[in-house]
Amino acid sequence: MQWNNKLCLLGVGFQLFGNKEKLKTSPLQHLFEVYVQINKAAEDENTKKLAKDFFRKLEEHDEQTLSLWKQFRDFSIDEYIRIYKRLGVHFDEYSGESFYQEKSKEVLKMLENKGLLQKTIKGTGIVDLSEKKDLSSFSTVMRSDGTSLYITRDLAAAIDRMNKHNCDTMIYVTDKSQSNHFQQLFQILKLMGYDWVERCQHVSFGLVQGMKTRRGEVIFLEDVLNEVRSRMLENMASTKTTKEIEDPMETAEKVGLAALIIQDFQGLLSSDYQFSWDRALQSRGDTGVFLQYTHARLHSLEQMHGNEQLTDINVACLQEPDAISVLQHLLRYDEVLYRSSQDLQPKHIVSYLLTLSHLAAVAHKTLPVKGSAPELAQARLCLFQAARSVLANGMKLLGITPVTQM
Repeated sequence: MQWNNKLCLLGVGFQLFGNKEKLKTSPLQHLFEVYVQINKAAEDENTKKLAKDFFRKLEEHDEQTLSLWKQFRDFSIDEYIRIYKRLGVHFDEYSGESFYQEKSKEVLKMLENKGLLQKTIKGTGIVDLSEKKDLSSFSTVMRSDGTSLYITRDLAAAIDRMNKHNCDTMIYVTDKSQSNHFQQLFQILKLMGYDWVERCQHVSFGLVQGMKTRRGEVIFLEDVLNEVRSRMLENMASTKTTKEIEDPMETAEKVGLAALIIQDFQGLLSSDYQFSWDRALQSRGDTGVFLQYTHARLHSLEQMHGNEQLTDINVACLQEPDAISVLQHLLRYDEVLYRSSQDLQPKHIVSYLLTLSHLAAVAHKTLPVKGSAPELAQARLCLFQAARSVLANGMKLLGITPVTQM
Protein backbone atom coordinates (compact mmCIF):
# COMPACT_ATOMS: atom_id res chain seq x y z
CA MET A 1 0.00 0.00 0.00
CA GLN A 2 1.74 3.13 -1.29
CA TRP A 3 2.39 6.19 0.83
CA ASN A 4 0.77 8.63 -1.57
CA ASN A 5 -1.96 11.26 -1.67
CA LYS A 6 -4.69 8.62 -2.01
CA LEU A 7 -3.51 6.76 1.10
CA CYS A 8 -3.33 9.99 3.09
CA LEU A 9 -6.82 10.94 1.94
CA LEU A 10 -8.01 7.46 2.92
CA GLY A 11 -6.35 7.84 6.35
CA VAL A 12 -8.14 11.13 6.94
CA GLY A 13 -11.40 9.62 5.68
CA PHE A 14 -11.12 6.63 8.01
CA GLN A 15 -10.54 8.90 11.00
CA LEU A 16 -13.78 10.69 10.06
CA PHE A 17 -16.04 7.92 8.69
CA GLY A 18 -14.28 4.61 9.39
CA ASN A 19 -15.68 1.60 11.19
CA LYS A 20 -13.20 -0.85 12.73
CA GLU A 21 -15.62 -3.81 12.62
CA LYS A 22 -16.32 -3.29 8.91
CA LEU A 23 -12.57 -2.97 8.32
CA LYS A 24 -12.08 -6.45 9.81
CA THR A 25 -14.97 -8.16 8.03
CA SER A 26 -14.81 -6.53 4.59
CA PRO A 27 -11.63 -4.44 4.37
CA LEU A 28 -11.42 -3.68 0.64
CA GLN A 29 -15.12 -2.87 0.34
CA HIS A 30 -15.13 -0.66 3.46
CA LEU A 31 -11.93 1.21 2.53
CA PHE A 32 -13.42 1.87 -0.89
CA GLU A 33 -16.63 3.24 0.68
CA VAL A 34 -14.57 5.51 2.97
CA TYR A 35 -12.46 6.70 0.03
CA VAL A 36 -15.55 7.56 -2.05
CA GLN A 37 -16.91 9.58 0.88
CA ILE A 38 -13.71 11.54 1.61
CA ASN A 39 -12.97 12.04 -2.09
CA LYS A 40 -16.03 14.30 -2.32
CA ALA A 41 -14.13 16.75 -0.10
CA ALA A 42 -10.69 16.15 -1.70
CA GLU A 43 -10.44 19.72 -3.02
CA ASP A 44 -11.40 21.26 0.30
CA GLU A 45 -8.42 23.15 1.78
CA ASN A 46 -8.93 21.68 5.24
CA THR A 47 -8.99 18.11 3.81
CA LYS A 48 -5.79 18.83 1.86
CA LYS A 49 -4.12 20.10 5.04
CA LEU A 50 -5.25 17.02 7.02
CA ALA A 51 -3.93 14.71 4.28
CA LYS A 52 -0.58 16.53 4.26
CA ASP A 53 -0.38 16.21 8.06
CA PHE A 54 -1.19 12.48 7.77
CA PHE A 55 1.74 11.98 5.40
CA ARG A 56 4.10 13.98 7.59
CA LYS A 57 3.08 11.87 10.60
CA LEU A 58 3.79 8.68 8.62
CA GLU A 59 7.29 9.93 7.80
CA GLU A 60 7.85 10.99 11.43
CA HIS A 61 6.77 7.49 12.58
CA ASP A 62 3.80 8.77 14.60
CA GLU A 63 2.60 5.65 16.43
CA GLN A 64 -1.15 6.12 15.90
CA THR A 65 -0.82 7.03 12.20
CA LEU A 66 1.55 4.14 11.46
CA SER A 67 -0.75 1.76 13.35
CA LEU A 68 -3.70 2.79 11.17
CA TRP A 69 -1.65 2.37 7.96
CA LYS A 70 -0.45 -1.04 9.19
CA GLN A 71 -4.07 -2.14 9.78
CA PHE A 72 -5.04 -1.04 6.26
CA ARG A 73 -2.07 -2.92 4.87
CA ASP A 74 -2.44 -6.15 6.88
CA PHE A 75 -6.19 -6.52 6.30
CA SER A 76 -5.73 -5.73 2.59
CA ILE A 77 -2.93 -8.30 2.19
CA ASP A 78 -5.07 -10.99 3.86
CA GLU A 79 -7.78 -10.21 1.31
CA TYR A 80 -5.28 -10.21 -1.59
CA ILE A 81 -3.93 -13.63 -0.53
CA ARG A 82 -7.45 -15.07 -0.36
CA ILE A 83 -8.54 -13.66 -3.73
CA TYR A 84 -5.25 -14.36 -5.56
CA LYS A 85 -5.51 -17.97 -4.39
CA ARG A 86 -8.60 -18.31 -6.56
CA LEU A 87 -6.47 -17.18 -9.51
CA GLY A 88 -3.78 -19.72 -8.64
CA VAL A 89 -1.37 -16.84 -7.87
CA HIS A 90 1.02 -16.85 -4.91
CA PHE A 91 3.49 -14.12 -3.90
CA ASP A 92 6.57 -15.01 -1.84
CA GLU A 93 6.89 -11.49 -0.51
CA TYR A 94 4.71 -8.41 -0.07
CA SER A 95 7.00 -5.37 0.12
CA GLY A 96 5.73 -2.20 -1.51
CA GLU A 97 7.69 1.03 -1.83
CA SER A 98 6.28 2.26 1.52
CA PHE A 99 8.72 -0.18 3.22
CA TYR A 100 11.59 1.94 1.99
CA GLN A 101 10.80 5.26 3.63
CA GLU A 102 13.94 5.09 5.82
CA LYS A 103 16.16 3.91 2.96
CA SER A 104 14.84 6.71 0.75
CA LYS A 105 16.79 9.14 2.98
CA GLU A 106 19.96 7.21 2.08
CA VAL A 107 19.05 7.51 -1.61
CA LEU A 108 18.71 11.30 -1.29
CA LYS A 109 22.14 11.37 0.39
CA MET A 110 23.63 9.27 -2.45
CA LEU A 111 22.10 11.56 -5.07
CA GLU A 112 23.57 14.55 -3.25
CA ASN A 113 27.04 12.95 -2.99
CA LYS A 114 27.01 12.14 -6.71
CA GLY A 115 26.09 15.74 -7.55
CA LEU A 116 22.75 14.67 -9.01
CA LEU A 117 20.41 16.33 -6.49
CA GLN A 118 19.50 19.93 -7.24
CA LYS A 119 17.36 22.27 -5.16
CA THR A 120 14.72 24.50 -6.76
CA ILE A 121 13.67 27.97 -5.59
CA LYS A 122 10.63 26.33 -3.93
CA GLY A 123 12.98 24.03 -2.00
CA THR A 124 12.07 20.79 -3.77
CA GLY A 125 14.80 18.30 -4.74
CA ILE A 126 15.08 17.36 -8.42
CA VAL A 127 17.30 15.24 -10.70
CA ASP A 128 18.06 16.65 -14.15
CA LEU A 129 17.26 14.02 -16.80
CA SER A 130 17.88 16.16 -19.90
CA GLU A 131 20.68 15.27 -22.31
CA LYS A 132 21.95 18.88 -22.50
CA LYS A 133 21.63 19.34 -18.71
CA ASP A 134 19.29 22.30 -19.22
CA LEU A 135 16.48 20.95 -16.96
CA SER A 136 14.19 20.51 -19.99
CA SER A 137 13.41 17.12 -18.42
CA PHE A 138 13.68 16.42 -14.69
CA SER A 139 12.25 14.27 -11.91
CA THR A 140 11.21 15.58 -8.49
CA VAL A 141 12.60 13.28 -5.78
CA MET A 142 12.01 15.36 -2.62
CA ARG A 143 9.26 17.68 -1.35
CA SER A 144 10.08 21.15 -0.08
CA ASP A 145 9.63 19.92 3.51
CA GLY A 146 12.29 17.23 2.94
CA THR A 147 9.87 14.29 2.77
CA SER A 148 10.29 11.55 0.17
CA LEU A 149 8.20 10.86 -2.91
CA TYR A 150 6.96 7.65 -4.55
CA ILE A 151 9.94 7.67 -6.96
CA THR A 152 12.46 8.15 -4.13
CA ARG A 153 11.11 5.12 -2.31
CA ASP A 154 11.00 3.15 -5.57
CA LEU A 155 14.70 3.96 -6.12
CA ALA A 156 15.48 2.65 -2.63
CA ALA A 157 13.33 -0.45 -3.29
CA ALA A 158 15.05 -1.22 -6.62
CA ILE A 159 18.54 -0.93 -5.09
CA ASP A 160 17.60 -3.06 -2.08
CA ARG A 161 15.87 -5.76 -4.15
CA MET A 162 18.77 -6.05 -6.56
CA ASN A 163 21.26 -6.28 -3.66
CA LYS A 164 19.09 -8.89 -1.94
CA HIS A 165 18.03 -11.07 -4.87
CA ASN A 166 20.58 -10.27 -7.61
CA CYS A 167 17.76 -10.70 -10.16
CA ASP A 168 18.46 -11.88 -13.69
CA THR A 169 15.60 -9.59 -14.69
CA MET A 170 13.49 -7.25 -12.57
CA ILE A 171 10.06 -6.80 -14.14
CA TYR A 172 7.58 -4.18 -12.97
CA VAL A 173 3.96 -4.90 -13.94
CA THR A 174 1.62 -1.90 -13.59
CA ASP A 175 -0.98 -0.03 -15.62
CA LYS A 176 0.32 2.08 -18.50
CA SER A 177 -0.35 5.41 -16.74
CA GLN A 178 2.90 4.75 -14.81
CA SER A 179 5.09 4.36 -17.91
CA ASN A 180 6.68 7.80 -17.47
CA HIS A 181 7.39 7.07 -13.79
CA PHE A 182 9.36 3.91 -14.64
CA GLN A 183 11.17 5.62 -17.50
CA GLN A 184 12.39 8.24 -15.00
CA LEU A 185 13.17 5.59 -12.37
CA PHE A 186 15.43 3.68 -14.78
CA GLN A 187 17.08 6.91 -15.99
CA ILE A 188 17.98 7.97 -12.44
CA LEU A 189 19.35 4.50 -11.59
CA LYS A 190 21.53 4.72 -14.71
CA LEU A 191 22.79 8.19 -13.70
CA MET A 192 23.61 6.75 -10.25
CA GLY A 193 25.88 4.23 -11.97
CA TYR A 194 23.81 1.07 -11.54
CA ASP A 195 24.58 -0.97 -14.68
CA TRP A 196 22.02 -3.60 -13.69
CA VAL A 197 19.28 -1.15 -14.67
CA GLU A 198 19.62 -2.70 -18.16
CA ARG A 199 18.02 -5.79 -16.58
CA CYS A 200 14.99 -3.80 -15.38
CA GLN A 201 11.82 -3.75 -17.43
CA HIS A 202 8.36 -2.22 -17.18
CA VAL A 203 5.47 -4.29 -18.54
CA SER A 204 2.40 -2.08 -18.76
CA PHE A 205 -1.23 -3.09 -19.13
CA GLY A 206 -4.26 -1.21 -20.44
CA LEU A 207 -7.75 -0.64 -19.11
CA VAL A 208 -10.75 -2.95 -19.28
CA GLN A 209 -13.70 -0.86 -20.44
CA GLY A 210 -17.43 -1.53 -20.11
CA MET A 211 -17.17 -4.16 -17.39
CA LYS A 212 -20.18 -4.37 -15.11
CA THR A 213 -21.33 -7.04 -12.70
CA ARG A 214 -24.83 -7.55 -11.36
CA ARG A 215 -23.77 -5.62 -8.28
CA GLY A 216 -23.08 -2.46 -10.28
CA GLU A 217 -20.40 -0.51 -12.11
CA VAL A 218 -17.70 -0.29 -9.42
CA ILE A 219 -15.83 -3.51 -9.94
CA PHE A 220 -14.01 -5.62 -7.36
CA LEU A 221 -12.02 -8.61 -8.61
CA GLU A 222 -13.91 -10.93 -6.27
CA ASP A 223 -17.23 -9.75 -7.73
CA VAL A 224 -15.94 -10.57 -11.22
CA LEU A 225 -14.76 -14.05 -10.15
CA ASN A 226 -18.10 -14.78 -8.44
CA GLU A 227 -20.05 -13.49 -11.42
CA VAL A 228 -18.15 -15.50 -14.02
CA ARG A 229 -18.53 -18.67 -11.92
CA SER A 230 -22.26 -18.02 -11.50
CA ARG A 231 -22.77 -17.38 -15.24
CA MET A 232 -20.80 -20.52 -16.15
CA LEU A 233 -22.91 -22.60 -13.73
CA GLU A 234 -26.05 -21.28 -15.46
CA ASN A 235 -24.61 -22.14 -18.88
CA MET A 236 -23.55 -25.61 -17.72
CA ALA A 237 -26.94 -26.29 -16.14
CA SER A 238 -28.57 -25.75 -19.50
CA THR A 239 -26.45 -28.50 -21.14
CA LYS A 240 -27.18 -32.19 -20.75
CA THR A 241 -23.64 -33.27 -19.73
CA THR A 242 -23.28 -31.19 -16.57
CA LYS A 243 -25.06 -33.70 -14.33
CA GLU A 244 -22.12 -36.11 -14.82
CA ILE A 245 -19.57 -33.63 -13.45
CA GLU A 246 -18.31 -34.43 -9.94
CA ASP A 247 -17.92 -30.81 -8.78
CA PRO A 248 -19.84 -28.38 -11.03
CA MET A 249 -18.87 -25.36 -8.87
CA GLU A 250 -15.14 -26.04 -9.19
CA THR A 251 -15.45 -26.74 -12.93
CA ALA A 252 -17.42 -23.50 -13.42
CA GLU A 253 -14.69 -21.61 -11.55
CA LYS A 254 -11.90 -23.04 -13.76
CA VAL A 255 -13.79 -22.57 -17.02
CA GLY A 256 -14.90 -19.07 -15.99
CA LEU A 257 -11.32 -18.10 -15.16
CA ALA A 258 -10.18 -19.39 -18.54
CA ALA A 259 -12.83 -17.20 -20.17
CA LEU A 260 -11.56 -14.08 -18.34
CA ILE A 261 -7.87 -14.81 -18.92
CA ILE A 262 -8.22 -15.49 -22.65
CA GLN A 263 -10.30 -12.34 -23.22
CA ASP A 264 -7.72 -10.34 -21.24
CA PHE A 265 -4.65 -11.79 -22.99
CA GLN A 266 -5.84 -11.82 -26.60
CA GLY A 267 -4.45 -8.43 -27.51
CA LEU A 268 -1.36 -6.44 -26.53
CA LEU A 269 -1.21 -6.11 -22.75
CA SER A 270 -0.99 -2.33 -23.04
CA SER A 271 -4.14 -2.05 -25.19
CA ASP A 272 -7.45 -0.99 -23.69
CA TYR A 273 -10.34 -3.25 -24.66
CA GLN A 274 -14.11 -3.41 -24.40
CA PHE A 275 -15.23 -6.22 -22.10
CA SER A 276 -18.21 -8.38 -23.05
CA TRP A 277 -19.64 -11.15 -20.86
CA ASP A 278 -21.41 -12.71 -23.86
CA ARG A 279 -18.25 -12.81 -25.96
CA ALA A 280 -16.08 -14.11 -23.12
CA LEU A 281 -18.45 -16.98 -22.29
CA GLN A 282 -19.18 -18.25 -25.80
CA SER A 283 -18.53 -21.98 -26.08
CA ARG A 284 -17.50 -21.64 -29.73
CA GLY A 285 -15.07 -19.20 -31.25
CA ASP A 286 -11.86 -17.76 -29.82
CA THR A 287 -12.63 -18.07 -26.12
CA GLY A 288 -11.27 -19.68 -22.98
CA VAL A 289 -14.46 -21.75 -22.75
CA PHE A 290 -13.65 -23.26 -26.18
CA LEU A 291 -10.08 -24.12 -25.03
CA GLN A 292 -11.47 -25.90 -21.96
CA TYR A 293 -14.13 -27.68 -24.01
CA THR A 294 -11.50 -28.92 -26.50
CA HIS A 295 -9.23 -30.13 -23.69
CA ALA A 296 -12.11 -31.99 -22.01
CA ARG A 297 -13.09 -33.67 -25.31
CA LEU A 298 -9.52 -34.78 -26.04
CA HIS A 299 -9.17 -36.08 -22.47
CA SER A 300 -12.43 -38.01 -22.87
CA LEU A 301 -11.10 -39.56 -26.10
CA GLU A 302 -7.99 -40.81 -24.25
CA GLN A 303 -10.12 -42.21 -21.41
CA MET A 304 -12.35 -44.01 -23.91
CA HIS A 305 -9.32 -45.80 -25.32
CA GLY A 306 -7.87 -46.90 -22.03
CA ASN A 307 -5.47 -43.99 -21.46
CA GLU A 308 -2.68 -46.31 -22.58
CA GLN A 309 0.98 -45.42 -23.13
CA LEU A 310 1.54 -45.62 -26.85
CA THR A 311 4.76 -47.10 -28.25
CA ASP A 312 6.04 -48.00 -31.72
CA ILE A 313 3.72 -45.57 -33.49
CA ASN A 314 3.85 -45.55 -37.25
CA VAL A 315 3.42 -41.83 -37.91
CA ALA A 316 3.61 -42.50 -41.66
CA CYS A 317 -0.07 -43.47 -41.29
CA LEU A 318 -0.96 -39.82 -40.69
CA GLN A 319 -1.34 -38.75 -44.30
CA GLU A 320 -4.62 -36.77 -44.16
CA PRO A 321 -4.38 -32.95 -44.51
CA ASP A 322 -6.17 -32.47 -41.15
CA ALA A 323 -3.60 -34.67 -39.36
CA ILE A 324 -0.69 -32.89 -41.05
CA SER A 325 -2.14 -29.47 -40.10
CA VAL A 326 -2.17 -30.48 -36.41
CA LEU A 327 1.36 -31.94 -36.64
CA GLN A 328 2.78 -28.84 -38.31
CA HIS A 329 1.13 -26.60 -35.73
CA LEU A 330 2.52 -28.67 -32.83
CA LEU A 331 6.02 -28.14 -34.25
CA ARG A 332 5.62 -24.36 -33.81
CA TYR A 333 5.08 -24.52 -30.03
CA ASP A 334 8.67 -23.85 -28.93
CA GLU A 335 8.96 -20.94 -31.37
CA VAL A 336 5.80 -19.35 -29.88
CA LEU A 337 7.08 -19.83 -26.31
CA TYR A 338 10.37 -18.19 -27.25
CA ARG A 339 8.57 -15.23 -28.80
CA SER A 340 6.43 -14.70 -25.68
CA SER A 341 9.50 -14.96 -23.44
CA GLN A 342 11.22 -12.24 -25.48
CA ASP A 343 8.50 -9.57 -25.54
CA LEU A 344 6.58 -10.77 -22.43
CA GLN A 345 3.30 -10.76 -24.37
CA PRO A 346 0.98 -13.73 -23.69
CA LYS A 347 -1.06 -13.04 -26.86
CA HIS A 348 1.28 -15.25 -28.95
CA ILE A 349 0.50 -18.26 -26.74
CA VAL A 350 -3.23 -17.44 -26.73
CA SER A 351 -3.37 -17.22 -30.53
CA TYR A 352 -1.40 -20.47 -30.86
CA LEU A 353 -3.67 -22.41 -28.45
CA LEU A 354 -6.86 -21.16 -30.09
CA THR A 355 -5.60 -22.26 -33.53
CA LEU A 356 -4.52 -25.63 -32.07
CA SER A 357 -7.99 -26.10 -30.57
CA HIS A 358 -9.72 -25.31 -33.88
CA LEU A 359 -7.42 -27.70 -35.79
CA ALA A 360 -7.88 -30.44 -33.17
CA ALA A 361 -11.68 -29.97 -33.24
CA VAL A 362 -11.71 -30.47 -37.03
CA ALA A 363 -9.36 -33.49 -36.79
CA HIS A 364 -11.54 -34.99 -34.04
CA LYS A 365 -14.45 -35.06 -36.50
CA THR A 366 -12.59 -36.22 -39.61
CA LEU A 367 -10.05 -38.66 -38.13
CA PRO A 368 -11.93 -41.29 -36.08
CA VAL A 369 -9.96 -43.53 -33.74
CA LYS A 370 -12.78 -46.00 -33.11
CA GLY A 371 -13.36 -48.34 -36.04
CA SER A 372 -10.02 -47.53 -37.75
CA ALA A 373 -7.34 -50.16 -38.46
CA PRO A 374 -5.27 -50.74 -35.26
CA GLU A 375 -2.07 -49.13 -36.60
CA LEU A 376 -3.96 -46.05 -37.88
CA ALA A 377 -6.04 -45.83 -34.67
CA GLN A 378 -2.83 -45.86 -32.57
CA ALA A 379 -1.25 -43.13 -34.70
CA ARG A 380 -4.34 -40.91 -34.48
CA LEU A 381 -4.67 -41.44 -30.75
CA CYS A 382 -1.03 -40.46 -30.34
CA LEU A 383 -1.67 -37.27 -32.37
CA PHE A 384 -4.64 -36.34 -30.17
CA GLN A 385 -2.63 -37.08 -27.00
CA ALA A 386 0.14 -34.77 -28.19
CA ALA A 387 -2.39 -32.02 -29.00
CA ARG A 388 -4.00 -32.35 -25.55
CA SER A 389 -0.62 -32.33 -23.79
CA VAL A 390 0.53 -29.14 -25.56
CA LEU A 391 -2.88 -27.52 -25.03
CA ALA A 392 -2.74 -28.32 -21.28
CA ASN A 393 0.85 -27.03 -20.93
CA GLY A 394 0.06 -23.81 -22.78
CA MET A 395 -3.05 -23.19 -20.69
CA LYS A 396 -1.09 -23.70 -17.46
CA LEU A 397 1.48 -21.14 -18.63
CA LEU A 398 -1.37 -18.63 -18.90
CA GLY A 399 -2.61 -19.45 -15.37
CA ILE A 400 -5.47 -21.67 -16.53
CA THR A 401 -6.21 -25.05 -14.91
CA PRO A 402 -7.38 -27.45 -17.67
CA VAL A 403 -10.61 -29.32 -16.90
CA THR A 404 -11.24 -32.95 -17.83
CA GLN A 405 -15.05 -32.76 -17.79
CA MET A 406 -17.48 -30.14 -19.02
